[in-house]
Amino acid sequence: MLWQGESIRKVTGGRRRPAQGKRRFEIGLAPADTHIGEERTKIVRITGGNTKVRSMRAQFANVTRLSNGETKKVKIENVEENGANPNYVRRNLLTKGAIVRTEMGRARIMSRPGQDGIINAVLLE
Repeated sequence: MLWQGESIRKVTGGRRRPAQGKRRFEIGLAPADTHIGEERTKIVRITGGNTKVRSMRAQFANVTRLSNGETKKVKIENVEENGANPNYVRRNLLTKGAIVRTEMGRARIMSRPGQDGIINAVLLE
């Protein structure tokens, strides 16, 4: 996938000669690319034998209204803005910081669906 080890070049531009080659734990995983659709999750093994739930597709979000603190599970209609990448709006990808249209109104996603396996959002008023 993606090698996330130390760079061969120093900050000054000089070459660093690594003492060891690439290691399995330095390889990254493919992004979850969570998008709107029928609920689908994947359980991934991570370092130390722990697990992480990746949300591959999501239909609902837990939206909190900050004025009175109430939280409701509402349906996500579409993605309106995404600061991470403008192309994510066209593809309806759900990431942290994305602004989505829900039944309650516009909401900003506060959780990381590809890491947490759930979507928590705050209503924009």
